Amino acid sequence: MSGTKHLYDTIRPMFGGHLLQSQIDGIETILKAIDDTGITDQRKAAYVLGTVFHECAKTMEPISEFGKGAGHDYGKKLKMGGGPGHRIPYTTPDKLYYGRGYVQLTWYENYQSMGNLLQIALLENPELALEPQTAARIMIKGMTGGLFTGVGLGKYFTATKADWINARKIINGLDMATAIAGYAQTFYKGLVTPVI
Repeated sequence: MSGTKHLYDTIRPMFGGHLLQSQIDGIETILKAIDDTGITDQRKAAYVLGTVFHECAKTMEPISEFGKGAGHDYGKKLKMGGGPGHRIPYTTPDKLYYGRGYVQLTWYENYQSMGNLLQIALLENPELALEPQTAARIMIKGMTGGLFTGVGLGKYFTATKADWINARKIINGLDMATAIAGYAQTFYKGLVTPVI
């Protein structure tokens, strides 16, 4: 799957009327990763793109969390452990596990489990989550498999329903759910081939 003229014409107003080459490259990387994982439901593909549009401040590139975890336990050398007040310190690797990527992967344990799942040394090299192809694999695996919050795209996009608002629960509750639903629906209009 790759972007068509129809897709880029449809989404261009969301980007202020002009897409940078880096934004197009980001979209193409995500579309290729979607295709590589076998997702054929354009609604799911659109929701992934709408999420990136929001989470990465329209850059369509993987980013590091603003503040790099400052003020959060995951921005310190602490594991999730038993929850707030019961965090477990670590010394190795000598890394911090603040948000990185298209959907801001956080916490030592999440980097470890995602690295194991994708068979990459993500715990030892958290910067890999900033490489577009790796960031796309992390995001798609997490969004489809329910690995971020326990629910995946399949719950919200089925043969009989498309719940654009509640799909946000796969990433972050209902934070900005209406706005992201709108972005995703615009991407969807661009992904669906118009009838001539």
